Amino acid sequence: MDDYEIEIPQYFICPISLQIMKDPVTAITGITYDRESIEHWLFKSRNTTCPVTKQPLPTDSDLTPNHNLRRLIQAWCTQNSVDRIPTPKTPLNKFHLIKLLKDLHLHPQNQIKTLRQLEIFAAANERNRKYMAEVGVGKGVLSFIVTCFDKDQVSGVEEALGILNFLRIPAAETRQLITVENDKVIKSLTWVLGFDEIENHVAIKSNAVIVLRNIIETVSSKVLERLKREFFKRIVGVLRQGGITQQGINAALHVLLEACPWGRNRILMVESGAVFELIELELSTPEKRTTELILGVLFHLCCCADGRAQFLSHSGGIAVVTRRILEVSPAADDRAILILSMITKYARNSAVSQEMLKVRCVEKLCKLFQYDCAPYLKEKARQILTSHYHDLKDSPCIDLSILSTCTAQL
Repeated sequence: MDDYEIEIPQYFICPISLQIMKDPVTAITGITYDRESIEHWLFKSRNTTCPVTKQPLPTDSDLTPNHNLRRLIQAWCTQNSVDRIPTPKTPLNKFHLIKLLKDLHLHPQNQIKTLRQLEIFAAANERNRKYMAEVGVGKGVLSFIVTCFDKDQVSGVEEALGILNFLRIPAAETRQLITVENDKVIKSLTWVLGFDEIENHVAIKSNAVIVLRNIIETVSSKVLERLKREFFKRIVGVLRQGGITQQGINAALHVLLEACPWGRNRILMVESGAVFELIELELSTPEKRTTELILGVLFHLCCCADGRAQFLSHSGGIAVVTRRILEVSPAADDRAILILSMITKYARNSAVSQEMLKVRCVEKLCKLFQYDCAPYLKEKARQILTSHYHDLKDSPCIDLSILSTCTAQL
């Protein structure tokens, strides 16, 4: 008998999904829903009211399994030759998580098994991840990675990073764990970025840099302004070697961008070869968001003399930045033009002027005046063209009337 020929009892239907409930749970408002649907409503969609009654329904409120209704649904499915729904597993609870955390540190022989169990829980659903955050799983797993670093122990690091890739450690916990006096977590994750020869190093290093990004976004400025030379060498090394996921590349760029406001950090990045590697990465024609991040970091690095020198030493620097103007996004236009402004402000020589002509930078800057972009960008473009006007005006490749119009006051 086909399902659509069967009259399904209304109270078997989830009010959200309008499907037969597989794991019915009753909220504090008295309404029963399928667990997957109501947890998605609460945890992913961030709703705080009952879908049916519109009464308050906090995300930390209990969802009580409705065993009687589940048995009725299963019996009805059997009688009507409908695929019988499986008996759901017992939902994860905080006491079980606390026990697993204790096992992680007290029973070294079972560490891999414990970590894999935690990773399965973290991957399963948002409800599990919420409980894991509340009992401090993220903090405990970070401490495990620090222990691995101290012992130079690789075993278990992959599983630990897999867990952290699913979890967001509360900012307060991160700041408490990582201080100027105690930066072992950052040192440990930097250590992981040197895993080049072990199996699954792509996934491990990708997850490590994603975890680093999440941490760097929340630590205090005092920690950021004291990042070590080795830290930047490893981040730039990840970009240089490749072999990580696109998500990992973007995370590495985010890390650099977060550290850029401090002059000391910019110098360390330049000394690590960041400018050269960023240009090389951009020449590979990455996705839009990656380009925006690359240009964002390059702008900061070109604020210092050594950064500008490294930029000009790469034959593709001016070309690749020019190519992105009016081709990616307003954010990319902003960074690209400001980079060129920095370069041309401090390098007013004929070699730079000739390079601008060669890669059609002058043509692109003149074209900018025809578009509806921010006035300050047009002013920056005018300043760039004006500063090199003497070298550009005699070029047979440039229409002097257009150049003169663009260099006139806006």
